[in-house]
Amino acid sequence: MTVLVAGASGLVGAACVSAFAQAGWDVVAVSRRAPETEPGVPFAHVPLDLTDAAAVADAARRFGDVTHLVYTAVFEKPGLVRGWRDRDQMRTNERMLQALTGALSGARLEHVTLLQGTKAYGVHRHPIRIPARERHPRDQHENFYWLQEDHLRALAAERGFDWTILRPQLVVGPTHGVAMNLPPVIGAYAAICRAEGLPFGFPGGPPYVTEAVDVRLVANAAVWAATARAARDEHFNLTNGEVFAWRDLWPALAEELGVEPGPDSPRRLAQFLRAHAGTWDRIVAAHGLRPVPLAALLGESHHYADFHFAAGAEIAPPPAFVSTVKIHQAGFTETRDTEASFRHWLRVLAERGILPGH
Repeated sequence: MTVLVAGASGLVGAACVSAFAQAGWDVVAVSRRAPETEPGVPFAHVPLDLTDAAAVADAARRFGDVTHLVYTAVFEKPGLVRGWRDRDQMRTNERMLQALTGALSGARLEHVTLLQGTKAYGVHRHPIRIPARERHPRDQHENFYWLQEDHLRALAAERGFDWTILRPQLVVGPTHGVAMNLPPVIGAYAAICRAEGLPFGFPGGPPYVTEAVDVRLVANAAVWAATARAARDEHFNLTNGEVFAWRDLWPALAEELGVEPGPDSPRRLAQFLRAHAGTWDRIVAAHGLRPVPLAALLGESHHYADFHFAAGAEIAPPPAFVSTVKIHQAGFTETRDTEASFRHWLRVLAERGILPGH
């Protein structure tokens, strides 16, 4: 079987390339730049910008053997959070999926996996039901998730393939320069605090409890969903299987990064980090890191950090817990330790020369 991973250089995409290859699949990785994976992972990379419909159509001849599609690509606008309600952003994401599925019209497609998230429940707009369950009615708000899902459902009925939609909560992994991944942001923040003689204090707002999911779990769920009968035409929430609080996690992050945790230091990282881009350049030179400028390291994830840390908020955000009972009962039962997950990926970023070691 041959899987095409769209958005392969992204957080979930790169993990899916590794997971499917290690499971014995032939992997076609589609992204503008080649994904960074563990050494020795076999895959064929097709450099492609999914917003270029003509280029996607021209690439169709390379996709004839594809039997499965894992679609992890996403278009986000600068500033991130504001774009979540932007109609142009929604339509762009819809057109990207349409272009790729069009290019796969000649393939023997059996299954498509699509990513959503807790914005499907309206978490970015209003308090959600606790826990949010996949069987709840569609939350009535504009969202590119619905545009993509409706396209996928109609196409599946026409072409006869199955689909699965995964809804992970706060994905944690090693990929830098992407829209939504916190370990590179936290690691850069710690390095800058150490270089400037500042305490590594939690920069967010009021305390609250939340959930996360290791990107390896998401990728393994995608491998499972590709062939599991119980996953056909279903939605599944994904978390590590536990909750956590940022302030309780912070000492472990400090220990892993080799800095002393300090008292709370309320600040918006989107502003603080940009203001210390020069400090980051000096850190890169001093530690012999990859020559990655701070903006390229962060992507839009510093905005994502402010969102999840509740930076600047006067009251805690409403709880946003999702149930993972459905996928466990369907047969996928993997869980992860959230603290160990953050520690692992911070260590990997140091091993890759993206963050300084200690």
